Amino acid sequence: MITKKPRTYIPQELNITWENLAPLFTELQNREIKSTIELEQWLKDRSELEAALEEDFAWRYIKMSCDTANDELVKNFQYFATEIEPKISPLSNELNKKFVESPFMDDLDKEKYFVYSRAIKKALELYRDENIELFTELQVKQQKYQSITGAMSVELNGQEYTLEQASIFIKDLNREVREHAWKTIQQRRLVDKDDLNILFDELIRLRNQVALNAGFENYRDYMFQALGRFDYTPQDCYDFANAIEKEIVPILKEQAETRREALGLETLKPWDLEVSVSGKPALKPFSNGEELIDKSIACFNAIDEKLGSKLATMKANNLFDVESRKGKAPGGYNYPLAETGAPFIFMNSANSLRDLTTMVHEGGHAIHTFLTANLELNDFKHCPSEVAELASMSMELISMDKWDVYFDNEEDLKRAKKEQLADVLKTLPWVAVIDQFQHWIYTNPNHTAADREETFKQIYSRFGAGFADWTDLEQQFGNVWQKQLHLFEVPFYYIEYAIAQLGAIAVWKNYKENPEKALAQYLEALSLGYTRPINEIYETAGIKFDFGAEYVEELAGFVKSELEKLG
Repeated sequence: MITKKPRTYIPQELNITWENLAPLFTELQNREIKSTIELEQWLKDRSELEAALEEDFAWRYIKMSCDTANDELVKNFQYFATEIEPKISPLSNELNKKFVESPFMDDLDKEKYFVYSRAIKKALELYRDENIELFTELQVKQQKYQSITGAMSVELNGQEYTLEQASIFIKDLNREVREHAWKTIQQRRLVDKDDLNILFDELIRLRNQVALNAGFENYRDYMFQALGRFDYTPQDCYDFANAIEKEIVPILKEQAETRREALGLETLKPWDLEVSVSGKPALKPFSNGEELIDKSIACFNAIDEKLGSKLATMKANNLFDVESRKGKAPGGYNYPLAETGAPFIFMNSANSLRDLTTMVHEGGHAIHTFLTANLELNDFKHCPSEVAELASMSMELISMDKWDVYFDNEEDLKRAKKEQLADVLKTLPWVAVIDQFQHWIYTNPNHTAADREETFKQIYSRFGAGFADWTDLEQQFGNVWQKQLHLFEVPFYYIEYAIAQLGAIAVWKNYKENPEKALAQYLEALSLGYTRPINEIYETAGIKFDFGAEYVEELAGFVKSELEKLG
């Protein structure tokens, strides 16, 4: 069994109430620090307290997302968001001041504490007392997205399905079945369209106010600072989108035309994009959640036994919830448990190939969590998404060499790899759509829901709109964005997927050339956590932190050539 490391500063059994926490924050604030050694000990003690709080919050979030209809679990989450976090924020700001004002800060190891010190200084710059109440309101409102979408289900063939489960019918060889399933799912989404638009308008208003309070013109510019984007600018994101439009969209358009011809259709409709062009039923790499976990452990074992043992440890400690069910929040995540040093993997499996890739993706995050568990400070483990998603997306590609554990015959294995590589390329324009959409949303905060829908359609069309004909489907077309939970829950967390996707392709390219060396570099990079700048972490992985047009062209060409090898 996994056991937490013994605490040396806070009580072993700390009931998370403000009455118990306040004295700990007061002691940290009032402690006299008379040497560099004492400053480092103070940092470790603060880190221990923050890790305990993070893990407590993690379990509240996990339990709530596993059962969004349970009022008690929702209340437990909201208690932390409304009664604990608002009280911590001003005290954390005071502790940040105490750190930067310490005469011993400059005596700390410059290399070891560079990234940490930079983040603390940025947090001090952005902090405003008047934003505490807004952050609390945002936490509570964002959770409503889970409640609304978690309750969505449809009836097909006389049986009730969650939207994730129903999506398997969109891969059916019978076009009428696909069309009916797709339209049924979209019609269900449209039922809550207005409620989600109202919720989103409220989120935009609150987020915009946060930015104005902090002295920014708009929330986009505020978030670039809040997310610690020291290595690129909004203009770089616009340039990246242009590169994706120029280099990736034509490849996908060509593939869509091949799909249309193979299916013998005049035009592709949205329900024609997931069915296999082989004329064979959708791939089924496993039959239930337990089999998915067991096969994934075997897959990771085949890459390296140390990796497989990590997932096996998670299974032994019930750190998975993988099957889709009504009342469960949508999507998937890997949630690190800061004190335990292990993660929890949450997803909504419908027994499809997409679920296999979700599992190895979240499994990559899980390995990252384990590799950083023993870093000295909790903040050293807080990797920016550009690094976190490199861990997960690289694992999607590295693991492909061992996917024979999921498939009994060579033909199915080849099909799975082809579908995965096509998805790798498809990821890039969708990320560009969501990222460019967010740039517009938050630099035009006074727009209406109708403006938002129209702008989304324009941006989505620019990047191919899924390479389907949306004639007579205007309502559904304009509402596609509502399925992306990041827009509601974690604004501006999306461009990282495309940046990391390029990095992952580069890691995989290295892996194809020298598996042992590339795997070692990848694991070494992940072990750094966030103790070095992003570009140095990428260099440690044996790749470049680059998303310029030339790099996009080079790596897209590599994926295209690998696809061609598969026939």
